[in-house]
Amino acid sequence: MDLNQLFSLKGKTALVTGGAYGIGFAIAEALAGAGAKIAFNCRTQANLDKALAGYAAKGIDARGYIADVTDEEQVSELVSRIEAELGSVDILVNNAGIIKRIPMTEMSAGEFRQVVDIDLIGPFICAKAVIPGMLKKGHGKIINICSMMSELGRETVSAYAAAKGGLKMLTRNICAEYGEANIQCNGIGPGYIATPQTAPLRERQPDGSRHPFDQFILSKTPAGRWGDPEDLMGPAVFLASDASNFVNGHILYVDGGILAYIGKQP
Repeated sequence: MDLNQLFSLKGKTALVTGGAYGIGFAIAEALAGAGAKIAFNCRTQANLDKALAGYAAKGIDARGYIADVTDEEQVSELVSRIEAELGSVDILVNNAGIIKRIPMTEMSAGEFRQVVDIDLIGPFICAKAVIPGMLKKGHGKIINICSMMSELGRETVSAYAAAKGGLKMLTRNICAEYGEANIQCNGIGPGYIATPQTAPLRERQPDGSRHPFDQFILSKTPAGRWGDPEDLMGPAVFLASDASNFVNGHILYVDGGILAYIGKQP
């Protein structure tokens, strides 16, 4: 078998939610490099315009749409527009997400629900919207962007950990329910990635020293560094391509080895 063909996404349509920047943008860039047509959504016109300029600078003819992944009607309309303009969705990357770093006893139920709505219910809504088209075609790839918090807990991220743990199980259940229809649903669990979302955790202190959390992550990561969004490109292409046709319900952790490591002895 031709390995280039095995990893090719030529002729495929990919929807990357939250693909305006960071991890979503890098994954969309990778899928486009493998031949896919790219659609993405975000929630504001300003982010949409900035993202479209970023894609154009990379030579990618991406289609951007304003849509809220927590709104079933908006997602249904989004998928319909993509089908009309690019063809039915072959690859869904559920990347849109937020985090609120608030101690649990200080977090309101409304704040907890907001994180769960975007990080867990959003992927459910988006998957539900594209699966009928995948069933009609007889194939499909769904990639859920999970997290280290799909496996681990940490102070101040109760809502995020609950949502990402749930997303891991949603991934497995989509596999169980639709695997026989040749739909593969897998997850990518990024480690600590250098994105705008994590920038405050990497800021240098007034005395020039590293942020305490930055030091903590470096000490827990065998690779000795934060990941880059580009580190997720290869795994994303693999899970979106025919190379992963017998990989289903799996979470691929791209974490520099954190989950394999107990940490340095004090």
